[in-house]
Amino acid sequence: MAATRLIAMHQNKGKSIAQCLKDRTDYAKNGEKTEDGELISSYACDKETVDQEFLLAKQKYLRITGRKPNGDIIAYQIRQSFKPGEVTPEEANSIGYETAMRFTKGNHAFIVATHIDRAHVHNHVIFNSTNLDCDRKFRDSWFIALALQRLSDQVCLEHALSVITPRKPSERDNKCPYHRESFRSVLRENIDRILEDPCDFQTLLHKLREAGYEVKAGKHFAIRGPGQKRFIRFRSLGEGYTEEDIRKRIAGEIEFQPDDQRAKSMKSGSRRSGDSRKKQKREFDLLIDINQKMQDGKGKGYERWAKVFNVKQVSKALLFLQSHGIRDYAELSKRAENIADRFHTLSDSIKEREDQLKGIAELKKQIINYVKTKDVYAAYRRSGYSKKFFEEHRQEITLHQAAKEAFNRLDSRELPKVKELSEEYGQILSEKRKLYEEYHTAKKEMMDYQIAKRDIDEFLKLDQEQKKQEKEKSKTEIR
Repeated sequence: MAATRLIAMHQNKGKSIAQCLKDRTDYAKNGEKTEDGELISSYACDKETVDQEFLLAKQKYLRITGRKPNGDIIAYQIRQSFKPGEVTPEEANSIGYETAMRFTKGNHAFIVATHIDRAHVHNHVIFNSTNLDCDRKFRDSWFIALALQRLSDQVCLEHALSVITPRKPSERDNKCPYHRESFRSVLRENIDRILEDPCDFQTLLHKLREAGYEVKAGKHFAIRGPGQKRFIRFRSLGEGYTEEDIRKRIAGEIEFQPDDQRAKSMKSGSRRSGDSRKKQKREFDLLIDINQKMQDGKGKGYERWAKVFNVKQVSKALLFLQSHGIRDYAELSKRAENIADRFHTLSDSIKEREDQLKGIAELKKQIINYVKTKDVYAAYRRSGYSKKFFEEHRQEITLHQAAKEAFNRLDSRELPKVKELSEEYGQILSEKRKLYEEYHTAKKEMMDYQIAKRDIDEFLKLDQEQKKQEKEKSKTEIR
């Protein structure tokens, strides 16, 4: 689920267009919020020089059209916020890129910066108001925000995510047709998601804290999520979500299913998306070391639940092998090894594309620095390489010299054009994204085969131990 907002960026009073573009893009590219720039992607521009490229496009637009309207919009920003815990930062960035590409129809350069400094992952998409041909500008309209939200919902559905469900406007409330889920509903969903994997109550609280919740201990545990003013007690969440019920669910003493009302609210966003949580959940998981868990202090209820869990996982692993036509252990080992090799090959190919992208980005940066400082360096030469002039323009001259040194290291004598580099960058980036799709598929297959192999290994080990114990017992009875 993603909430969107379209924001027009104007030139601030007392600042140049270049300063405004730099301030806005620098905020979006903040390394502390984007894992040192790892969660930034771009189209038809380089993330390092995006503000300069936007400015060059605007200068070219002015030369071509001669138009400079008052109150001009220098760029647009799309804020796209996702439901806590529903997507990874990498998936959010991919969804933001796809949304921006469809919204601009590939006619405007943009960057997508995914911020993870809040409990909810959110994108800052900044696209140039001037198109790539530098002869037109993006025009806002009355219902463009609604069109953007619908487009974002469509992309979310294609990625198996839930969407904001429209509500019927009442006579008293004719405001926005979209509504937000209640804090209690979101909290219940987060609890269900965490309890899908084996854990204890303290682990549940720890994972809720990691999701951005604040937990208050006392006679009754209470919790407060992002944006909440008051704490919510577990006992107020309803049947299946009180502290006692949660402990019973963890121990396997009760099997809880969401009530009809909650199931309907969940299906409103999951029917169309194919129930994203079921798709994301693995078919089977690793077996639990029951002896180790009992030594760690688990009770009899957990032991009963763990035995049932292990039996189910082994059955699912066997069904997985049967559905993939695997009939012996040697074939399972061979397939697991082949898929692991394919995964590592794709990983190496992606790293190779990333190195190429870095090289192109660096060259584009040097070309732009060279063009920007060309006049200053020419004046420096005319001054007879004056020390005073150098001190006054140290930064520009240093950038120009660094650019010339970078050009001297090139194999080709002729410098490529920025537009050609942008096209090459976009082509390599497209190849990288296709490889990423194969990479995610190969990663899932590799994990499935490895887990199936480990489950079978553990099952065979337990079977051998049981036969050994029975053999020793029979010898003792004979004596």
